[in-house]
Amino acid sequence: MNTTVQLVLCFLTAVLGSMTRAADDIVFADFEGKDYGSWKAAGEAFGPGPARGTLPKQMRVEGFQGKGLVNSFYKGDRTTGTLTSPEFKIERRFISFLIGGGGWEGKTCMNLLVGGKVVRTATGPNVKPGGSEALAPCSWDVGEFAGKTARIQIVDAASGGWGHINADQIVLTDRKPPALLSDQRREFKIEKRYLNIPIKNGAPKRKVSVFVDGKPEVTLDIELANAEPDWWAFMDAGAWRGKTVALVADRLPEDSAGLKQIEQADEIKGAENLYHEPLRPQFHFSSKRGWNNDPNGMVFYRGEYHLFYQHNPYGWPWGNMHWGHAVSRDLVHWEEIGDALAPDDLGPMFSGSAVVDWKNTSGLGKDGQPPQVLIYTAAGHPMVQCIASSTDGRNFAKFSGNPVVKEITGGNRDPKVFWHEPTKKWVMALYVTLPEKKHTIHFLGSPDLKDWTALSQTEGFYECPDFFELPVDGDATKKKWVLTAANSDYMVGRFDGTRFTPETEKLKGHRGRGFYAAQTFSDIPAKDARRIQIGWLQAPSPGMPFNQAMSLPLELKLFSTAEGPRLTWTPVKELEKLRAKSHRFGARTLKEGGANPFAQVDGELFEVRAEFEPSADATVTFNVRGVEIAYDAAKQELIVNNHRAPAPLRNGRQRLILYADRTAFEVFASDGLTYVPMPVILKAEAKLPGLSIKSGAAKFIALEAHELRPAWK
Repeated sequence: MNTTVQLVLCFLTAVLGSMTRAADDIVFADFEGKDYGSWKAAGEAFGPGPARGTLPKQMRVEGFQGKGLVNSFYKGDRTTGTLTSPEFKIERRFISFLIGGGGWEGKTCMNLLVGGKVVRTATGPNVKPGGSEALAPCSWDVGEFAGKTARIQIVDAASGGWGHINADQIVLTDRKPPALLSDQRREFKIEKRYLNIPIKNGAPKRKVSVFVDGKPEVTLDIELANAEPDWWAFMDAGAWRGKTVALVADRLPEDSAGLKQIEQADEIKGAENLYHEPLRPQFHFSSKRGWNNDPNGMVFYRGEYHLFYQHNPYGWPWGNMHWGHAVSRDLVHWEEIGDALAPDDLGPMFSGSAVVDWKNTSGLGKDGQPPQVLIYTAAGHPMVQCIASSTDGRNFAKFSGNPVVKEITGGNRDPKVFWHEPTKKWVMALYVTLPEKKHTIHFLGSPDLKDWTALSQTEGFYECPDFFELPVDGDATKKKWVLTAANSDYMVGRFDGTRFTPETEKLKGHRGRGFYAAQTFSDIPAKDARRIQIGWLQAPSPGMPFNQAMSLPLELKLFSTAEGPRLTWTPVKELEKLRAKSHRFGARTLKEGGANPFAQVDGELFEVRAEFEPSADATVTFNVRGVEIAYDAAKQELIVNNHRAPAPLRNGRQRLILYADRTAFEVFASDGLTYVPMPVILKAEAKLPGLSIKSGAAKFIALEAHELRPAWK
């Protein structure tokens, strides 16, 4: 090849390479740094640098890319300011970006400045209470300004509601971003049980309104999958069979297949492996699809334990709060039977409780059937308390006179209701935020669950109260009242039907992690007379179409101690049904370096029980599924996965119970005085349990390991 040809080819290669590079996108700003770099901030609103998501007192911020974004909610809506980019040359046809927050023109906006003048502008979507902090794609066609010098300025000049702006991922591109189309609609003539909806975790949330024969039914925030979904949510459309159902998305990219992919079916799409997914807890309740949190409305009614719970049927994270519903006859095997309450004009369905109105004081019973009454928070604007009822335990009607308790303050929520027989009235314990962030529980009374009057209040407890009476040491003539809060802290005292009088300081409840908003069952038959609690087990299931779980059902008791009566937590006896193969090793003394008595035990799910007398210097260590559970006799502490909790010996002995599931441990010590829940994803390869003594010795009175079967049928 001669030199001239080589030079020509080199020149063409350089030119073509330059043309290819010219078509590449230019990421102008991704806001992933610790500060704004060459961008100039004025005023307070934008803080010292990019936010790492949601700021204090802000609703959840979603839809941004990476870890950082511009978020002018720094110190709240009252702050103002600007954030201005360095000069740059417009070298692409379009500028695309993500934007959210306030929708005030000229006040919460992002502007393109050319020659010092605003030539393009965009705002967030929100100007009214409610709304969402989600960022959405937006773009400008800037072809007419090609080659000119410009700046981008992000403005927060508003100090009232929605007086802030969110922005991220500013890109210069020659590819036309898909337009966002408003009010995209798809209709279905309902012929089958479910509408299967494609979900993409982390996608921008779209407001999807559901209309049945033209009438609005519910509005949801859904991360619709524009292309391949991560999983399929399902909407139970069985009650609408034969009717026309329309789903209307507020905004969708013009190339989105989100609505087009929705399918009618009599089966849940992707449910071939339901309850057998790799991270599905096998004896802790979790919902078929979507997020679950607080247990709600726990009640025994018509031969069944009813577990309601905070549920997002259409997303892996929190949102769209419904009351999910599951039932069980034995506290072990649960059947999910669909959502009992859906968001309505009063707001999403927040936490609450349930009772059986045996005397039909509410008038909501019929044909001699006492109603099951749900008492819940409708978390709109204002935030109010409402009721719904059923006489079959399956179909619930919201009371036409809702709300039954109007807003006290903007933070009133989570009503716990019970019948107080000595004063012949219903009592509600309600969380109420007072000025200066004062956390209180207000007590209200009612003759009929509909009309409520204020009784008294107690300070120091934050959200999700529970309130119940327990005998001390099993003696029914010595009863005390227990008031608990969401973090399971509690007080013991007296209640006269009007006022709670604490007899203890606020005491520590659970000693582990990831246990919250626990509630106890009401209306358990007198012949059983147990107080049974279930809490939200904050055990994530990454990559699964469901998220979070419930704790084991726990029996609560009050035991006398030198410091006074204290709560104990122990797993209910019904869980013994899960034992598939049991190993009992009998009395023995173990010393450092001794053989592992569990050497022949193998499995995935375990219950381990041990009663032993440790020497003063002993450390007794169990290794179950790769997680260490140790008892340090010198410090009288229990160590679960490197987390320490006090666990005193009782009459020189320690009694341990532990349950190991796929995503969580629950460990009980000191006759239940120490309860340590511990979310942890277990290693699939670690199945052989172990027991060793690291120092000293331990005399075992009893030692058992039970291989467990799944609770799911």
